Amino acid sequence: MYIIGLGLGDERDITVRGLEAVKKCDKVYIEAYTSLLSFGISSNGLSTLEEFYGRPIILADREMVEERADDILLEARESSVAFLVVGDPFGATTHTDLVVRAKKLGLEVNVIHNASVMNAVGVCGLQLYRYGETVSLTFFTDTWRPDSFYEKIQQNRFLGLHTLCLLDIRVKEPTLESLCRRKKQYEAPRYMTILVAIEQLLEVQQRLGGSGTK
Repeated sequence: MYIIGLGLGDERDITVRGLEAVKKCDKVYIEAYTSLLSFGISSNGLSTLEEFYGRPIILADREMVEERADDILLEARESSVAFLVVGDPFGATTHTDLVVRAKKLGLEVNVIHNASVMNAVGVCGLQLYRYGETVSLTFFTDTWRPDSFYEKIQQNRFLGLHTLCLLDIRVKEPTLESLCRRKKQYEAPRYMTILVAIEQLLEVQQRLGGSGTK
């Protein structure tokens, strides 16, 4: 089984070694919920990947990765499988879990690394070794407005460190109604903007009484 990083831009950012692995695999999946390439997950985008890689590609959405990952691993016991990941394979715990589960099944796992936002953030001009703990900002809902990320940002500031904030994307998320009725319906895709992230940060700061470093 191959777990292959695609980099951050488009289909051409795959490494030579990664492309060679894709071309020789029997099945190729692309994970499409922790991050996306520049052209998203439209049918045209997938066609672009398939044309460049020379292989048909199966879209692995959140439902497949979280609920049917064992099916992918079972396939990898009988044939060669590539699992494509935007950025670097170990940029999300989801992919680490997949590697652990594969090794427990006795599968040989080949990881092919690539650039990720964790090092590409250096383009901002800030030194990479001056970054503290990375945080994720998720969309607030009417009943769920988490603030644990704020304390981590405060701690980084206290230590004189920068913070990389990963902004939420919601692709093929089930609606609340569908969860209650067990009927598959999905929200429209949403991608958090910098403006929304700042608004949520300010809300948390006000909720906590404006305490901590501004």
